[in-house]
Amino acid sequence: QVQLVESGGGLVQAGGSLRLSCAASGRPLSNYAVGWFRQAPEKEREFVAAVSGTGLSTYYEDSVKGRFTISRANAKNTVYLQLNTLKPEDTAVYYCAATQRARGLGLRDDECDYWGQGTQVTVSS
Repeated sequence: QVQLVESGGGLVQAGGSLRLSCAASGRPLSNYAVGWFRQAPEKEREFVAAVSGTGLSTYYEDSVKGRFTISRANAKNTVYLQLNTLKPEDTAVYYCAATQRARGLGLRDDECDYWGQGTQVTVSS
């Protein structure tokens, strides 16, 4: 079992930045690909970004490319999502998820075995 806990969300003005953290316990997170997803009010949860177990490969949803950066510190059992140039449409609850089953890094919900509880990101205009 892997337990995931997100932190770092908050309220920020458009154009601002936040860094989200996903801290794992239970097993080494280096054994898992980790993704970030988000769910805005009245919308389905969507994929944002993912990083391979080694950290050498990353993948992003088109709308966040160039603005968000995913990284990991396996020694700290933590994955990060740096959010820059935030827009009001980035407002959502952000979740991290871990998987050993995915064939690629464009993760789907049903490929992820472990989920955190989410952290709220609110971007004001």
